[in-house]
Amino acid sequence: MAVLQMQRISICALKKDRKSILEALQRRGVVEISDLALQDSVFEKADTSAVRSQFEKDLSAVNQALEVLDAYSPVKSSLLSSLEGRGPLTADEYAAFGERADDVLAQALRLNALSKKIAENRAEILKLETQLDALVPWLGLDVPLRFTGTRSTAAFIGSFPEDLSLDEVYSRIAGQAPDATVNVDLVSHSQDQTCVFIVAPRAEAAAVDEALRAIGFTRPASPPAESPAERKKLLEAEVAQANEAIEAARTEIVSRGGDRPDLKLLADYLRLRAEKYDVIGRLMQSRRAFILSGYVTARNARPLSEELSSKFDVAVELTAPDPDEDVPVVLKNNPFSTPVESVVESYSLPGRHEIDPTTIMSFFYYILFGMMLSDAGYGLVMTIACAVVILKYKNMEPGIGKMVKMFFWCGLSTTFWGFMFGSFFGDAVAVISSTFFHSDLALRPIWFEPVSEPIRLLTFSFLIGIIHLFVGLGLKFYQYAREGKYYDAVCDVVFWYLLVGGGIVYLLTMPMITEMLGIPFQLPPIAATVAAWCALAGLVGIILTGGRDSKNPFARLAQGLYSAYNVTGYLSDILSYSRLLALGLATGVIAQVFNKMGSMAGGGIVGAIMFIIVFLIGHTLNIGINLLGAYVHTNRLQFVEFFGKFYEGGGRAFTPFAAHTKYYKFKEEI
Repeated sequence: MAVLQMQRISICALKKDRKSILEALQRRGVVEISDLALQDSVFEKADTSAVRSQFEKDLSAVNQALEVLDAYSPVKSSLLSSLEGRGPLTADEYAAFGERADDVLAQALRLNALSKKIAENRAEILKLETQLDALVPWLGLDVPLRFTGTRSTAAFIGSFPEDLSLDEVYSRIAGQAPDATVNVDLVSHSQDQTCVFIVAPRAEAAAVDEALRAIGFTRPASPPAESPAERKKLLEAEVAQANEAIEAARTEIVSRGGDRPDLKLLADYLRLRAEKYDVIGRLMQSRRAFILSGYVTARNARPLSEELSSKFDVAVELTAPDPDEDVPVVLKNNPFSTPVESVVESYSLPGRHEIDPTTIMSFFYYILFGMMLSDAGYGLVMTIACAVVILKYKNMEPGIGKMVKMFFWCGLSTTFWGFMFGSFFGDAVAVISSTFFHSDLALRPIWFEPVSEPIRLLTFSFLIGIIHLFVGLGLKFYQYAREGKYYDAVCDVVFWYLLVGGGIVYLLTMPMITEMLGIPFQLPPIAATVAAWCALAGLVGIILTGGRDSKNPFARLAQGLYSAYNVTGYLSDILSYSRLLALGLATGVIAQVFNKMGSMAGGGIVGAIMFIIVFLIGHTLNIGINLLGAYVHTNRLQFVEFFGKFYEGGGRAFTPFAAHTKYYKFKEEI
């Protein structure tokens, strides 16, 4: 377990080499660049916001073009395609691509234009279809809707907002203009409107118009010059033309599906350029030189310095950070423990003077996870599945790779505890042998069966919990000792060991406790005496030193008493490990229930089919639910019970200037 040592790196180089140096640092991804503030200096910062904004705008256009291709020319991919990782890219390939980046950007803009054309034509079709729908009631009319009559007659084309018969139209007009002479043709009618064509003498036009307005008559809005039938043909032709434009654009987009690799590379290229210009805007520069400062891990510092010095005219200075500097944190662990680094990171990285708890935590993590799932069948499924993924997808992203490897080790632990407790898909071996082969073959536990002896598992869970908590206290002692705080180590660790450890030993001398927990032994009376004195010494020590930071003796005593009250917290923490029993039993019992349900149809072909269906569905649900439960509760025991004894966190993650690409990654590494 280790937090890698950091060094501060300062680089001063010629401005003509700025591009090459920054690109080299970006590909290596080992330097976190800090902002510099030099007072009364010829160096100043350049404003790169406009250039960076242009790169970000182009990147947005490229991402939009990729979305267009995914919509019209999707690539078939498997469910596990996300495990394949990013493709490899060399520095020479990246540099060569820069020469044709503008051409690829033009391809992206063309795809976006085609997509916009499709959207515009679809909107136009909707508008045309709305007009076609509005023409449907008037298709029986052979004159334009804007027709107003002849020299001697006045024509009124419009509708009433209700369903009226011809007689009702005549009667309503007569009610408003009894002397008017009109001829009404019913063009169409529906539940919501009645469309009419009315003719009257020109001399009576004003009276008829006034009468029609009074009874709710309305004319069509923006009537076309053509007749409804002719207008319909024109609109249908426009719809067909728009569909042809859509199909042509769609065909061109599909034909450009081969541009996807270039577009992905351009997206990464623009992303790197934007990040590089963000860094350029943070550098201190003069007309001919620039200064860069930041952090680098000690193991990468010397190789990076030698590489830069061999390629450029550059001055590189490596120094140890000041004690009060906010130094970033990088974890480095062995292959067994590295997978659970993400668990530590999700809680908090170690603080400046803290140790990395990953290695010690990993042993407990795998043990606790395996006990909670504790089925050899489920463990083998996890182990085999993760092993296949690890062997097949060697280019996985680091985060996904860590998680897969973590579940691989969790699967091995689950398999181990499954055989220890005699669980293989529950009692599947016994059910299958008795139902289909009339045999009493069963998988016997190597240790014991939790369903039959739950108290024994509960006692073992408490034992694991006590060891877990005491190891956490031991790490606190180690941190104090490493900093030379031996008095604090005695007050905050040794006294608690005496109090809690003495209390536990004293309980083991009581017949009631040993019988209740099923412990096959009982400590002698002398052990009770020694344990009682140890617990008393620890209690007195905690009361007297728990408030040692206070100068007021009464406040110091009160704080000491409050600190001693925290012994109830230890009791609560130990009881929390009963979840090992609860989740372990839940997994096994639910598995047995599904096996029982599957065997209800008995032997034979029908029974075998039913058993297979219930087995697959039931155990899939069981492993999914309990896998999630084991993951959540294992994390909880680490975060609350274990870390709560010694770990504060608060470290800042190392964020190097790197190639934060989405589709490709550089091969070059130090």
